[in-house]
Amino acid sequence: MRVTVLTNEYPPHVYGGAGVHVEYLTRELARHAEVQVLSFGDQDQAAGSLTVRGMESGLRLSVHDRRFAKLFDTLQRNLRMAAHVQQADVVHCHTWYSHWAGCLVRQLTGAKLVLTTHSLEPHRPWKVEQLGRAYHASSWVERTAYENADGVIAVSAQMLQDVTSLYRVDPARVVVIPNGIDAREYRPTFDPETLRRHGVDPEIPYVLFVGRITRQKGIIHLVNAIEHLTPGVQVVLAAGAPDTREIAEEMAAKVKQVKAAGTHRVVWIAEMLPRPDIIVLYSHARVFVCPSVYEPFGIINLEAMSCEAAVVASRTGGIPSVVQHGKTGTLVDCETGTFVRSLAEAINALVADPVRCREYGQRGRARVEAHFSWQAIAQRTFEYYQTLTQADHS
Repeated sequence: MRVTVLTNEYPPHVYGGAGVHVEYLTRELARHAEVQVLSFGDQDQAAGSLTVRGMESGLRLSVHDRRFAKLFDTLQRNLRMAAHVQQADVVHCHTWYSHWAGCLVRQLTGAKLVLTTHSLEPHRPWKVEQLGRAYHASSWVERTAYENADGVIAVSAQMLQDVTSLYRVDPARVVVIPNGIDAREYRPTFDPETLRRHGVDPEIPYVLFVGRITRQKGIIHLVNAIEHLTPGVQVVLAAGAPDTREIAEEMAAKVKQVKAAGTHRVVWIAEMLPRPDIIVLYSHARVFVCPSVYEPFGIINLEAMSCEAAVVASRTGGIPSVVQHGKTGTLVDCETGTFVRSLAEAINALVADPVRCREYGQRGRARVEAHFSWQAIAQRTFEYYQTLTQADHS
């Protein structure tokens, strides 16, 4: 089988969960099929059944609104992707950034179009701040792709409900296959020197956030919760890649304000850290916090659980399918007006109970090993491809 995977993110250019997903899924899929990955960037790799080619944008177009530049850059790369694909049995797209190319490849080659629901544009209205009216164009591209897809992979039961209600996708065309984790790589790894190198005091228990500075990830809510944490608690924010200049400035002002209060040690690591360092941060953390206001799955929680970190996370989207309340972590309702206080109370309760944190961490690791291996997920994905491609011959 010839599988073409279209994606915005692929190593070394990864900034979110979708990129992590594509990296590990394609590695395992290559054990079953010929896999060609076309991504945004300058990649040019080949190893066995897996090839990776980056697509540059080419022309630099003049736009009357600077927020439209990302849209036109995306469409140019999509054209290059579509022109590059000569033959494919399946074209598998990840996020709206590759959906237009997927629709074109489906028409030009006859390949089955598969989409994975990492997120859906209607649930991210704050992107208007980032994209202006180009947000309406990205939403249109996404809707068109779902209307034309032969198959849809939802990363959680909640995403199945969302894609069928928002885009009227026939549930018979949707299958739930979760995200995964490489538990051999993400495992408890301790190195106090790595912590010190990033300004973290290994002698003080700390609360950890890892992720992008974006409305979706809810980091501003966590920063607002710091003043309600038990005095003396250390907070580590491994947070970079802000969506907009405005949210970057808001984040900087909030962190400065919290630091000025002097009741908590706050360490903000603004650069995107290499994976080995992130694994060490997870492993030493007393509590990992995922305060997302929208999270279709929450692969970041799998990473923390695999490193045996106790988790406090929002009860939203696909997170409850990953984090078991009262077993591997604490889930918090992200309702306006109460979220910040509830977040702080959940964090305080766990920080004060290291025994329960250890128990949550051990159960989290066991849950990851039992249910979220990439090998099993790739096998299920390949079998779904087979179902779609064989349907024409039955």
